[in-house]
Amino acid sequence: MTKLARQKAILEIVQQGPVASQEHLQRALHRRGCRVGQATLSRDIHELNLVKTGEGYALLQAGSTADLALPPVSRLVREFVLDVRPAQNLLVIKTSVGGAQPVAAALDAESWPETVGTIAGDDAILIVCPDRKAAVRLAARIREMLA
Repeated sequence: MTKLARQKAILEIVQQGPVASQEHLQRALHRRGCRVGQATLSRDIHELNLVKTGEGYALLQAGSTADLALPPVSRLVREFVLDVRPAQNLLVIKTSVGGAQPVAAALDAESWPETVGTIAGDDAILIVCPDRKAAVRLAARIREMLA
């Protein structure tokens, strides 16, 4: 299956309703005869501007923002975050696969003073803090949400 055909199939699947996870999307594609790896699927999701909502992946509607579709940060942290590691003025947060971007978006939306900026991959988030103390405070705040 070509990239264009695969992405068309992804859009058709998502238009039928939110897809709970990348794994569910992968299975739906497999049922359509398309075997796709997780890295390729992540790239497709990014290129198609799909967003992770509380119900799963969905199309970003024109005029809306991903922030409006996100559940509360505490819920996302409990659902996706696996580990929180401070490193000087940085904070590395490990998440389940596909969880980094919604968690990072929710953290950014909080506009906490301990956060200068975030970078999210697929399963990890790098948060830049103004100093080491801010990184420690932010790590503690996130760990409280995990408890």
